[in-house]
Amino acid sequence: MGMLLAVLGAVCAALVAGAGSSVGVGMAGEAAAGVITEDPNKFGKVLLLQLLPGTQGIYGLLVAFLTLSQIGVIGGGAVEISLWKGLLYFASCMPMTVVGYWSAIRQARVSIAGINLVAKRPDHMTKGMILAAMVETYAIFALLISILAVFGVSAVNI
Repeated sequence: MGMLLAVLGAVCAALVAGAGSSVGVGMAGEAAAGVITEDPNKFGKVLLLQLLPGTQGIYGLLVAFLTLSQIGVIGGGAVEISLWKGLLYFASCMPMTVVGYWSAIRQARVSIAGINLVAKRPDHMTKGMILAAMVETYAIFALLISILAVFGVSAVNI
């Protein structure tokens, strides 16, 4: 049962953060397509803003890989994990799971605002990037907490 919980945590981190990123990138892509319709020369600028909500999916995938490697599913050497340790691994993946999803959606909304800014004032693209990057900070915090927790659980003997 412990192995099941640990794998479930890893899957949730990749799946939920990835879902948030795919929704976010899709939302921003819709806004970007509207801007490109009016001015195709703005493609590069709006593309950068569209890509920002995609990072949370990458972070979720990283947490999943680290968890699966720590429990031996990736790389071999899988051993029996206690229920409590499995629960700890599951909990370790939750910061990236929850914050990854929500920050991707929120970052998409800020990216869309940045895309609208580029539509009217292309020379202010950097400001739109900075605003969207501020949301990224919380995804990075969640990534760090999940990574530290996963490695911390690996060191615990339960």
